[in-house]
Amino acid sequence: MPTYEYECAACGHRFEKFQGMTEKAIKKCPECGKAQAQRLISGGAGVLFKGSGFYQTDYRSKGYKESASKDKSQGKPAAKSAPACAGDCKSCPSK
Repeated sequence: MPTYEYECAACGHRFEKFQGMTEKAIKKCPECGKAQAQRLISGGAGVLFKGSGFYQTDYRSKGYKESASKDKSQGKPAAKSAPACAGDCKSCPSK
């Protein structure tokens, strides 16, 4: 659940509220009691990643990792990617 930031138009009090995305915005200011609190638009906290790094392959299955290391040790070349689409064919899914 996100944390929303509010500000009261009457007294200027700023506060945060931890609530679900589907909950209605708070109207009553906890400081002055007037119904003039407004939800502010803010950048949010974002996602914090700590550690040496996070990659797409970090969460692969154990079997996949074992197979990949086995291929590497046997000197097999990596799989080649498909050629880029020129965009001139009528059956191209990218159109």
